Amino acid sequence: MINQFGINLGFYMLMPYLAGYLAGPLGLAAWAVGLVLGVRNFSQQGMFLLGGTLADRLGYKPLIVAGCLLRTGGFALLIFAESLPGLLIASAATGFAGALFNPAVRAYLAAEAGDRRVEAFAIFNIFYQAGILAGPLVGLALMALEFRVTAAAAAIVFAALTVAQLFALPTRRPAEPQTRTSVLEDWRTIVANRRFVAFSLAMIGSYILSFQIYLALPLQAEHLAGDRARALTSALFVISGVVAVAGQLRITAWLRSRWGSGRSLVAGMTVLAASFLPLAIVSGPTPFGTPAAIGALLVAAALLAVGTAAVFPFEMDTVVALSGNRLVATHYGFYNTVVGIGILIGNLATGAVVGAARAADADWAVWTGLMAVGALAALALYLLDRRAPAGEPDSLPPVEDFVTEPLPVLAGGGRHRRDPAPTGRHHRR
Repeated sequence: MINQFGINLGFYMLMPYLAGYLAGPLGLAAWAVGLVLGVRNFSQQGMFLLGGTLADRLGYKPLIVAGCLLRTGGFALLIFAESLPGLLIASAATGFAGALFNPAVRAYLAAEAGDRRVEAFAIFNIFYQAGILAGPLVGLALMALEFRVTAAAAAIVFAALTVAQLFALPTRRPAEPQTRTSVLEDWRTIVANRRFVAFSLAMIGSYILSFQIYLALPLQAEHLAGDRARALTSALFVISGVVAVAGQLRITAWLRSRWGSGRSLVAGMTVLAASFLPLAIVSGPTPFGTPAAIGALLVAAALLAVGTAAVFPFEMDTVVALSGNRLVATHYGFYNTVVGIGILIGNLATGAVVGAARAADADWAVWTGLMAVGALAALALYLLDRRAPAGEPDSLPPVEDFVTEPLPVLAGGGRHRRDPAPTGRHHRR
């Protein structure tokens, strides 16, 4: 948990300000800035499957340590690199580091948590979001000095994480398979898992919507606030982080006390889709004015945070459940690669729609389109849950792990009422 907080702290104290540094003090052209940032994204998203495969074969701890060490080197290189080749090497190292430790961290946590995975991932998301919240604030303070100071501080954070994980993190290896298989055989096994592949494709919608906190919402803030757009954008991230940190466990407990993982995912996806409804309303044919539009934007950010918090723990647990506890890190790597490609395509499409809608004075089309994406994803998850094999065990822990108040006792039974409406899945009672 502390490792993930540190990862996000170090990353987000630097990366939000990298584009400005490249275009400003270093004077790179816009295409070169895009290339540097694109290489970082590709070297992470495109290599997740490789990182997960290495974690399953070499162990989770070595990949976590190696990823932190490599990111230390990548950020340290940013202190000195001024030419495009040097910046590309630093960017690629920074991205590939994420591909090494991300699947390993999640697989390690899933293995360590046992049958309390949902609770563990809910707490994990609190540390994750806290790092995202704190990182830009620390980076903003350091940027008052110089970008190189910020890069050095980020490198120190990852160096400390490397040492801490090397000496403090217990070694945990995945269960050894009975027969040794090749990498290609492992990958074919994952691709042949049709329910897992279908789930990965369905979850692309979740990531497209939640990623709009970085794209469509800041663009809307710039459109509404002009010179004060930076303050409004900061407010969006503060609201998102505070909601996630303060509400994660309550949201997870509320969903878990009513439904299993499948229906909870559908509910969370529905909230994500509904997040853009306030924006669609205020940008409709009858304008409500700038104050109402700003209020709708802040509400949308809060709802996006609620929906993301609702989805994340059940999403991470479902990946493990569909993997059958075999090749868990490789499954996470494949999953991250699929949703990463989906984010890329979704962002290109969203950016194009935003530009066309602004030109046609039809901003409502952007938000309506995003709601449609969420509705389709929610429908896909609902169908997957309905088609789950009868008698398939629910992988979630008992609800008592989350709920502190006593649950109602059924008359004459003495058993807790867990799921008042059957969903086609077998729920542990």
